[in-house]
Amino acid sequence: MKKISLVYIFCLIASMAFAQDGKLSPFYKLNTTQSFDLEQAKTDVENAFVGKSFDLIGDYHPENNEGFSVLCFTRKDLSELCLKSKDRGALASVIRVGISKKKDAVNLSLLNPQYVFCAYLSNYESDKSGLMAIANEAKEALTSLGGNLEDFGGVLTEKSLKKYHYKMMMPYFSDPVELNTFTSFEDGLAKIRKNLNSGKGNTTLVYEQVFTDEKVAVFGVGLMDTEDGEGHFLPIIGQDHIAAMPYEIILQGNEATMLHGKYRFALYWPELTMGTFMKIMSTPGDVEEFLEGITQ
Repeated sequence: MKKISLVYIFCLIASMAFAQDGKLSPFYKLNTTQSFDLEQAKTDVENAFVGKSFDLIGDYHPENNEGFSVLCFTRKDLSELCLKSKDRGALASVIRVGISKKKDAVNLSLLNPQYVFCAYLSNYESDKSGLMAIANEAKEALTSLGGNLEDFGGVLTEKSLKKYHYKMMMPYFSDPVELNTFTSFEDGLAKIRKNLNSGKGNTTLVYEQVFTDEKVAVFGVGLMDTEDGEGHFLPIIGQDHIAAMPYEIILQGNEATMLHGKYRFALYWPELTMGTFMKIMSTPGDVEEFLEGITQ
């Protein structure tokens, strides 16, 4: 009987610990569709987020498809918290809203800020109250348009997110792809800007954030190549997740890197089967080639 009691207590403690380890989904969707057109939806989303003191820093049409749009926002307090995480924390400083038009309805989605913070930021726990306040204001901005948010896109625990990788031998957040090393931060900034402004590799600049004092810059890059870009891989892995786009280059000091495709795609499409992953087997390398070209 004593052994049974000990087993019961152990199981109870384990279940309580699991319950305390929050479960997060990568996306939210507004559970009411908007009857207006996509351009009106963009205006209303922008106004809602500006009303919460967010700044619109970029928007674009993923796949170059007029039926899709992603709006990218940031805020000073968000950037400050993200920059405290020295290992590419600035990547988490952008709030993204996806807009998709299907027939006569417009659907809105939000890349879950908390999911991103947990996966990317070393100060997630120490600055959780501030980060959650920002995440909640982003959600409030979207629900102000009517309806409630429903999570979708899979479920991961906070513990799993902090050390996420898709499978054994797959890359972690801490395994970035090194794109190029420059003589200085300023040299890298000039080179990347020049190539993005020229649309090198069928890419388009969606947003740019430059933190001069920290010598950090983040570029959101749309991948418009018709053969190997977003128009190739998004229809395969799921266009409902467009708020995960665009892909990013981060320049820290004189080094430009990107998150490994085998990490980033798996993170934002965690329900992908290995069979579907195999259908985009070349995509991580294709993305690396596009972004590396921008840094050359």
